[in-house]
Amino acid sequence: MPNAFDLSSAKRRLLLPLQRLASGWWRRQSPARQDRFATLGPLVSVLLFLTAIVLAFWYLRNEEIERESEAVKRDTEIAQQQIRVRLIENQEQLMRIAREIVTRAVDTHDFSAQAKGFARERPEVTHVTWINARRETRASVSGAGFQDDSLMHSDGNDPSMPVANQSNPPESAFQAAKERRQPVYSQVFSDYNGTAVFQVQVPLIDRTGFSGVLIAEYSVEALLRYYVPSEVSARHSMAVFDSSDQMVASSVTQMPGKRNNKRPSILHEVPLAPAMNGLVLRGEGYRTSIGLISNTLFWMVVALSTLTVWMLFGTWRHMRRRLQIQTALTSETNFRRAMENSMLTGMRALDMESRISYVNPAFCAMTGFSEAELIGRKPPFPFWPPDRLEENARLLQQEIHGRSPAGGVEVKILRKDGSIFDGRMYVSPLVDTKGKQTGWMTSMTNITEAKRVRDQLSASHERFTTVLEGLDAAVSVLSVQQGELLFANRSYRLWFGADPAGHALLSGSQLGRSAGPDVDEEVDDYSGLPAQHLSDAGTAPREVFVESLEMWFDVRTRYLQWTDGRLAQMLIATDITTRRRAEEQAALQAEKAQMTSRLMTMGEMASSVAHELNQPLTAITNYCNGMVSRVRNDAIQKDDLLAALEKTAKQAQRAGQIIHRIRNFVKRSEPKREAAQAHDIVEDAVELAGIELRRRNVAIHTYVAQRLPQLMVDPILIEQVLMNLLKNAAEAIDNAGLPASRRHIELRVIPKHTPELGGHIDFSVTDMGPGMPEEVISRMYEAFFSTKSDGLGIGLGLCRSIVESHKGRIRAENLYNGAAIVGCRFAFSIPVDISRIDPTAPTSVAGASGPTAPAAATNQISTP
Repeated sequence: MPNAFDLSSAKRRLLLPLQRLASGWWRRQSPARQDRFATLGPLVSVLLFLTAIVLAFWYLRNEEIERESEAVKRDTEIAQQQIRVRLIENQEQLMRIAREIVTRAVDTHDFSAQAKGFARERPEVTHVTWINARRETRASVSGAGFQDDSLMHSDGNDPSMPVANQSNPPESAFQAAKERRQPVYSQVFSDYNGTAVFQVQVPLIDRTGFSGVLIAEYSVEALLRYYVPSEVSARHSMAVFDSSDQMVASSVTQMPGKRNNKRPSILHEVPLAPAMNGLVLRGEGYRTSIGLISNTLFWMVVALSTLTVWMLFGTWRHMRRRLQIQTALTSETNFRRAMENSMLTGMRALDMESRISYVNPAFCAMTGFSEAELIGRKPPFPFWPPDRLEENARLLQQEIHGRSPAGGVEVKILRKDGSIFDGRMYVSPLVDTKGKQTGWMTSMTNITEAKRVRDQLSASHERFTTVLEGLDAAVSVLSVQQGELLFANRSYRLWFGADPAGHALLSGSQLGRSAGPDVDEEVDDYSGLPAQHLSDAGTAPREVFVESLEMWFDVRTRYLQWTDGRLAQMLIATDITTRRRAEEQAALQAEKAQMTSRLMTMGEMASSVAHELNQPLTAITNYCNGMVSRVRNDAIQKDDLLAALEKTAKQAQRAGQIIHRIRNFVKRSEPKREAAQAHDIVEDAVELAGIELRRRNVAIHTYVAQRLPQLMVDPILIEQVLMNLLKNAAEAIDNAGLPASRRHIELRVIPKHTPELGGHIDFSVTDMGPGMPEEVISRMYEAFFSTKSDGLGIGLGLCRSIVESHKGRIRAENLYNGAAIVGCRFAFSIPVDISRIDPTAPTSVAGASGPTAPAAATNQISTP
């Protein structure tokens, strides 16, 4: 038996003559033919390789399509069988129920129970309905297994209901079942919810003939979802199409708003048995990946690849000798050309006769002229502007004589398209390898954008300086370390001159006066930027009064880094002298308005006050006259005289108290906040308002909550607000002529707490008057707006100002009983710390003021 060594030796002996023959044939060929064969050899190899690849893929594709077609057919038939078995089982069950209906074994209640069980176990059924021969619904059960009276109405709006003299699918199936006396499947249609469904109608045949049908409605989508096996739907897409080849349902959900127009490469269709209603079950498949290549094809590819590599290697060895020479000749040229082409600076060379001998691509790109248009040209050059020929000629002579400045010269360059740009040119002698000057080398850069930016910065700085100089506010920048005034606008110089002391005076610091030892601690040693607390401290505005100028300034400061990196403080001081004087004048006017309002109130109450004082004075007169008469007649005892004198003194004290309270109310005083009790304010206001209320025969009921915290208010101003609200309420009731049942006012004082206002005490005045129109409520706080013929329109506006000056709010609203207005409520709140309750504060006061002491809760004030 021959060994492996003998086989190898025999193979070499057989191949050696062939190798020598091929080598001798190649040497006999001319170099031109060798080049041709070296070029054609790889091409032939590549063509053979491509041919083999195409044949292999064609073979694999046919095999794959055949295999996939068998898989699609098998899965489609499996899905058809599953659906067919389910439909047949459902049909037999429906026929059983139909027989029981015909034989009167079940009524509608029993039918509903059976239909519920039927539908509950069959998710593909949307509803089961029993209708009679007149198409009237006897009973209907939804797919969830519940009785649904809204299903299958005969009003013509339900597409699932057969309707006489119509050609809808349910009606067609109804007629067919009536004629054939056997179960009939309808065409597919959309139900009331837009779902694609079809029906199976089982006829009900009793002794009298056709008595109706039993309808079970199937959802096509549910049939696919529940009865196509999951392994089948995972492999292939299953879809149901109607007779017009329109897809009804699919196991693959389509993207919303997107239609897949790509038709599957493999299809298999079978009828949706036993429906026989035009529905077709279609299985869809696509060609998958090719898979592994067989051994024969694999080795064919390897052999062809090896042949291609060998042929290319031979070609490379043949061409290497020529490439070595070409590379040596062109490497230096390519390197120099690459450097020239990569430069962004335009290069131009002139010979000794001022003739252009060289330009690089960047120079051509800048000027727009090609290399052929520039090489060999003598002055004037085509890129010289016509209006600058003499100037450019003079500059050229400077270049030739070596007098060009080292920093270059700025020139205007004319492009071929007629546009002009600014350039900077640098000139140097061109010296060859022997040290001899052969011309001049010029480099040029485009400085148009840089010059434009420089001009814009200059113009921007000028505009910025103009704006700052035109400001009415003083703007200054002071160096923190050196105390040097770095910038000051016109307003600052007008008020303070060039002295940094004005900056320090306005800023209220020592930064502008000296760089003390503590200043360096405020600066970051690494970046030179201000420390964090310096940056935070320079943002709060403050108002400063300068005595030397007798002016008020609104000062705002901040720290910044100056252009040279130094820490500086910028200050903006706005003159607010006019505003401060206006605020002081407004405060004086408000104080006068409050005083005027109180005087007006007492003026309106003058007649009531006179009437109120008349009672104690009349009593004093009567007591005195009586005592005089009895003394003259010696008809009075000492005890009776003392009793009469005591009563006279009490009446005099009563009159004095009335006058004292009125005097305290109307006397002029500066607004002063002090600790006050709400009970005392209410008591004084009610006692003063009681004069007006009794004159108008209006009762007042008061309620003050227990243990209220102290108020930090001006008691007279709050008392003025209450007086105004009580007087307005009494006037509204009296002017409306309301009956006695509605002639009363309620004053309540209670503590409250809301997320918006926090803790506060709420004062409310509620009357049973006619209320106010909505347009009056929206305008009642406007100055000089009044609904009274003799009113000045400052009362409620002043009340609002007083409440808001105490950080409170005032509001008004009508009270309704249905659509009728039954009163009006004014309320205002004063902020207070509810947690700080005065333990000595009085308890709640609830009662009504009347002609006597406020003991009776229902007492009414009447005119004596």
